[in-house]
Amino acid sequence: MRAGPSQEEVRRQNLGALLRYVHVHGATSRAELTTALGLNRSTIGALTAELTAAGLVSERAPRETGRAGRPSLVVRPESARVYAYACSIEVDRLRVARVGLGGVVLDRREVARPPDVPAEEVVPVLAGFLKEMLQAVPKGSVYVGGGVAVCGMMRGRDGAVHVHPPTGWVDGSLGPVLTADLDSNRPILVNRAADVSALAEHTRGAAAGLDNVIYLHQDVGVDAGIIVGGRRLTGHGGFGGEVGHMVVHPGGQPCGCGSRGCWETEIGEYALLQAAGRGGAIGHDAARAVVEAAAYGDASAKTAVRQVGDWLGFGVANLINIFNPDVVIFGGPLRDIYLAAATQVRSRLNAMALPVPRDHVRLRTPQLSEEAVLIGAAELAFEQLLADPLDATA
Repeated sequence: MRAGPSQEEVRRQNLGALLRYVHVHGATSRAELTTALGLNRSTIGALTAELTAAGLVSERAPRETGRAGRPSLVVRPESARVYAYACSIEVDRLRVARVGLGGVVLDRREVARPPDVPAEEVVPVLAGFLKEMLQAVPKGSVYVGGGVAVCGMMRGRDGAVHVHPPTGWVDGSLGPVLTADLDSNRPILVNRAADVSALAEHTRGAAAGLDNVIYLHQDVGVDAGIIVGGRRLTGHGGFGGEVGHMVVHPGGQPCGCGSRGCWETEIGEYALLQAAGRGGAIGHDAARAVVEAAAYGDASAKTAVRQVGDWLGFGVANLINIFNPDVVIFGGPLRDIYLAAATQVRSRLNAMALPVPRDHVRLRTPQLSEEAVLIGAAELAFEQLLADPLDATA
């Protein structure tokens, strides 16, 4: 018979739970923490004192409350002092940020990425940005690690990635290279942009408080970050969530994966531009221009948006039937398509999705907007800190 957790294990679990709460909810009074965590006042006091001594939180008296009696101290995450790095490798740009505990973006860099920039030139750019930001970090700060979001496919948490051809990546070990460049023993973890965006929205965005989430992300192709029962679903080797290669139109357009009629061939930017008669254009801006033209009454653009919206609803209906999510979030350029074609999406759901999961699901756009990728990438590092705060800062 397995023995229960030791007092030391319980203490560390409680430290992680308290730090996680203020990381997600921000400044919180000791009284609120007592209620939220189900611990007594003396235990909360001891835990906050320990986290304060480690430099992870601070405690201050609240502003005048107007109530009689001694006010409860307010516990705040040390956002300016405790930080992680976040990188995002996208088809048309590279972004890097320093993100403080509590999900606060403290510093950031961004550069356009021309299509012909080879993969081997990406890492030096990211490393250069990280080193620039390091120069501005206040003395006494605590670095807890980093995360990289890649558009496309990746495997494992060791930084080995395989991304679709437009990004230039084939195979490479990204995380360890960046970790070495920073000369730190804190690992930089790698994950897909869809997964980290789902993590960010689930932690502090449009899916906060919901345990079953599908985040649809469009960049190179169409991917999904999937959370089931509060846990990320990544599949064997991390290749789960490639919903863009769900065949919805057998015999349809050829896809880069070698199949035909994949979902992304019907809802991707290329499909939208072709349907609008703008086949010579490429990129997010060109696709956004079609959506804007539709809003101003352009007949060809309106037809294209309706057509893509219909296929968008077709695929979402299948995902709802399979996963029974609480919420589906439309990220990246899919946000604009969904907002412009919500009628077509809902019509497909009414026709194809099973009534019970259909009536339960919420359709939303990202609350964190484009920041979701960076905040989610940083969250990969913060997860390690929150699992064992004192060990992660030792």
